[in-house]
Amino acid sequence: MITKNHGMAPDIESDPFGERIATSTRKGLQLMGGRFDFESNSPELLRLVDAAYAGLPSHQFSSKSPHFRVRLMLTPSPAQGAGNRPQRSRLQPPPICMIQGAGFLGSATESSTFVVLSPAERTALLSVSREMLRFKYHVRYELIEFAVFTLASRAQELVPLHAACVGLDGRGILLMGPSGSGKSTVALQCLLEGFDFLSEDSVFVAPNSMRATGTANFLHVRADSLRWLGRSRVRSIISRSPVIHRRSGVEKFEVDLRRGMFHLAKAPLKIVGVAFLSPRSGGPGRLLRTLSSSETLARLKHEQAYGAGLPQWRAFKQNLLRLGGFEVLRGAHPSASVEALRSLLVRGGGIKSRRLPR
Repeated sequence: MITKNHGMAPDIESDPFGERIATSTRKGLQLMGGRFDFESNSPELLRLVDAAYAGLPSHQFSSKSPHFRVRLMLTPSPAQGAGNRPQRSRLQPPPICMIQGAGFLGSATESSTFVVLSPAERTALLSVSREMLRFKYHVRYELIEFAVFTLASRAQELVPLHAACVGLDGRGILLMGPSGSGKSTVALQCLLEGFDFLSEDSVFVAPNSMRATGTANFLHVRADSLRWLGRSRVRSIISRSPVIHRRSGVEKFEVDLRRGMFHLAKAPLKIVGVAFLSPRSGGPGRLLRTLSSSETLARLKHEQAYGAGLPQWRAFKQNLLRLGGFEVLRGAHPSASVEALRSLLVRGGGIKSRRLPR
């Protein structure tokens, strides 16, 4: 909880950190192999948790899931004009808020927004100012998602990857590639072709079992990707979706995939390889090229600099190289790239084809 210290010494306040004040709301969700308890003093913040994670499949790596606690605290609005606190001059610093939650004690100004994590204790404390709450997309992705992803990956020793992942019948393929290679467009086409969707851009892999988890909540689509959809129902849904504005200046439609019309991976997918999407056109010939181990390793190091520095990277790298790396060139239509991915997933599989009704 958060309380104000208006010039009063902390040792004479009865409850400086608000530790005796119960949090009014709590929400528990099974995510990314773990059980997350979210608690907050703000219904607005818990609605953002719902917007991010409600309705997702419950992924588990074992029968006993690790338990995480995330506390989200909304700082009080600064008092305006005359009231029960003195006006401060422009020369005075802002007052200090005393903060506690998830095993942390601290203090910050009323306009501070921050996240602190303790992976060892499996806890996180988020402090969100009223000013920051105006930017709900950024609160979800830069604060809440950061806390969930970091706790889940550190506690379970998962390898975090900047990648997408789609699959069929429990088998998954990692999709990587530079900006402009068409990951979101290909991922959208995979959804239309009935693939299981695991994640758009953040995948977490258990290095020994090569099972992957993520959050299949949203797909972010540029407006120019709509040209492949014709006058379909899906195009209508996307064009009516909210538009998000990233810090880079890029604008994308944020498509909520939890509408019941898409296949979301019900459990962690067993990775069978990695496909690097290329912005280069493959022409009328074959779009799929098998990479050597050295090529695959070089591309992995280039695209996954953070993951490559983690202790569990070695086991992940060795297992992935045994599965194989591939380059997928761009076809005349995204469906051509999807067929190349399907060929990788069905190797020795006997997977049935399925498509989403248009």
